[in-house]
Amino acid sequence: MTDRTYDLVLFGATGFTGGLTAEYLAGRAESGLRWALAGRSTAKLEKVRDRLAAIDPALADLPLLQADTSDEASIERVAAATQVVISTVGPYVRLGEPLVAACARLGTDYVDLTGEPTFVDRMYVKYHDQAVRSGARLVHACGFDSVPSDLGTYFTVQQLPEGVPLRVEAFLRVSAQFSGGTLHSAVGIFADVRGMVQAERERRRVEPKPSGGRKVGLERSPIPRTRAGWTLPLPVIDSQIVTRSATALDRYGPDFTFGHFLAVKRLPLAAAIAVGAGAVMVAAQLPPTRALLLKLGTPGEGPSAERRARHWFNVTFVGEGGGRRVVTEVSGGDPGYDETAKMLAESALCLAQDDLPKTAGQVTTAQAMGNALIDRLVKAGLTFRVVETS
Repeated sequence: MTDRTYDLVLFGATGFTGGLTAEYLAGRAESGLRWALAGRSTAKLEKVRDRLAAIDPALADLPLLQADTSDEASIERVAAATQVVISTVGPYVRLGEPLVAACARLGTDYVDLTGEPTFVDRMYVKYHDQAVRSGARLVHACGFDSVPSDLGTYFTVQQLPEGVPLRVEAFLRVSAQFSGGTLHSAVGIFADVRGMVQAERERRRVEPKPSGGRKVGLERSPIPRTRAGWTLPLPVIDSQIVTRSATALDRYGPDFTFGHFLAVKRLPLAAAIAVGAGAVMVAAQLPPTRALLLKLGTPGEGPSAERRARHWFNVTFVGEGGGRRVVTEVSGGDPGYDETAKMLAESALCLAQDDLPKTAGQVTTAQAMGNALIDRLVKAGLTFRVVETS
């Protein structure tokens, strides 16, 4: 794709996380990167560009591309002009499909930060085969959903013996405030559980099973108390992403099991989280209470830099197999915004610039980028480390 005008286009730069991603690229991208901003409002894009020029004056002339998800021709122009597209325009189940479709058709690599299982499954069913034919790599969940879990598990597996059954459990501890966009996506997921289940079933009907009799499964049972604290199962997209990496990569062994849990220090807090999550799920089913939930946050808004500086996350992985046990850790700062912008931008740069294994279709970060992306994230300030082995 050397004939493309740009190496990378950021679609949705006028939103909160999109703006942070643009600022990250402005501060970290190597000189010579050919990139542009895309969005619905040129006037708003100009304001973002002004902010970027304060970081790097050379960006005062950064190209701006007008594009709207309701205008197929404009989306087609963006996808045709670049090697990689970053999309921060959500909720994805409502707004994301046109860009995925264009990228799959034109052989353009694509990354986003969705945590919406329904969207990911529908995009697989509709566009995976077309992307395989065109050579496009469609990589969803390149933010806090689900890079720490996916690459952390990949990192842990590499510390364990090859060719034996493996089990990895991930325990998340987090202190953060999440965005209005995340709230709206979560409420949308809860409100359409039937659609999510149907999309998953449709994917299972067409998706190949693990080769060579390999088995990949999930551990869903709650674990009352561990070294990580009181734990609760995390019913988020991370588990699906990790098991898809395990299905695609033989390094995960002939029999792989993954468990994903939230860890909190105190039992009352664990109970409150469980009850609160159940209440939100129930409230999301009814239009009046769903509308009230959506008023709690507005897409495009987020916390101040000072507040984000106090946020952090830590994922502890416990891996076992072949008589060996390893504990690893992935950690960083503000997960919902700063680190998500970093993970998303580095994922796109990795696809655009690094020498990677040949893949195509809907692929995961571990499958498409693996150690190359881990190396990038470590250089960018995230921690991947082995805590103990036995």
